[in-house]
Amino acid sequence: SKWDVREKVWDYLESSGLADFPRPVHRRIPNFKGSAHAATRLLGLQEFRAASTVKVNPDAPQKNARFLTLEARKTLLVPTPRLRTGLFNKIVPPPGATKEILRTCATSQGVKEYSVPVGLDAKARVDLVVVGSVAVSEKGWRIGKGEGYADMEYAMMVSMGAVQEDTPVITVVHDCQVLDIAEELLDDHDLTVDYILTPTRTIKTNCKRPKPQGIIYEMLEKIPILKSLRYREKQAGKDVTLRDEHSDMANANRPAALDEMATAEEARPQAATGSAQLGPRSVESNALSPSLEGSGRLTTVYVGNIPPSLRVSELKCALREFHATPLRLNWQGAQHRAFLDYKDKAAAASAVSSLKGLSLRGNTLRVELAKTQRN
Repeated sequence: SKWDVREKVWDYLESSGLADFPRPVHRRIPNFKGSAHAATRLLGLQEFRAASTVKVNPDAPQKNARFLTLEARKTLLVPTPRLRTGLFNKIVPPPGATKEILRTCATSQGVKEYSVPVGLDAKARVDLVVVGSVAVSEKGWRIGKGEGYADMEYAMMVSMGAVQEDTPVITVVHDCQVLDIAEELLDDHDLTVDYILTPTRTIKTNCKRPKPQGIIYEMLEKIPILKSLRYREKQAGKDVTLRDEHSDMANANRPAALDEMATAEEARPQAATGSAQLGPRSVESNALSPSLEGSGRLTTVYVGNIPPSLRVSELKCALREFHATPLRLNWQGAQHRAFLDYKDKAAAASAVSSLKGLSLRGNTLRVELAKTQRN
């Protein structure tokens, strides 16, 4: 199994004295003695010399690959660790940066201090991809640490139009990590590599196996930015149905969220004093519709950082999509915010969780329980 291969490599690196900080290397993209030298083989590749923008993963054994990219005055993109807050960070060294500062920029601390986020709407074009591996074969089959982030990053870049079919993928590993891998262990979403760089060799794999094209949307809860990407692709007409949604859709003529929104809007009296209308000019109202008054359990969610160009209909569509439809929506477009009323704390907390990381028109929304709650 893949896990057998990982354990074999991790155990050998530790027992042979080849493992390097951070230790132990188990459950990581393992760092190894000689990783900096292996990365210098990038300089001998025409694909690296011709590249303008290079994406390098944030793990320790690729630190020198990041430094060499910056030293060559190329644009360096580093994925956000575990894709928690987005996809890429663009490293921006200060003007006149010395080699020492560039080396700092190539570390995890440097990514925090010298980077700017790159959103899904950015027209990024990646010319070369450098990934880490736990094991890799000379045919280009690759095994990562088992969480699927490198595969997901590549699939997301495909969706963004940032990489093409011929964009080279390179991995930097120790010689002992190059071994035979049975092709039947590979899944369709597994990323393959075109070059393997070790301390002693540069291996061209001539791999013909297709690279990932589709996104594993079942990882939505682990990777919040996937929610935004899935929403964008659905708006573009792509089929992004989750596997467990197919059976649900077969039994429903319309999403329950749409019925819920329709019911709430139909129940709202048209002439209620102070009732907010769901339109571009509406403002927050302290008065709730009579059908909601008296419960004492309503919980309000604050949505901020709404882009100026966003229309209320777009927000409502996103709320339906993420199954976060409120009982009532108070729109304050001019102040770039909105307030969502839910029936209780549990429903509000679920909405906050569902909407976490959602990006609309290039802005990642700020979603949290409102500081002031009303009865």
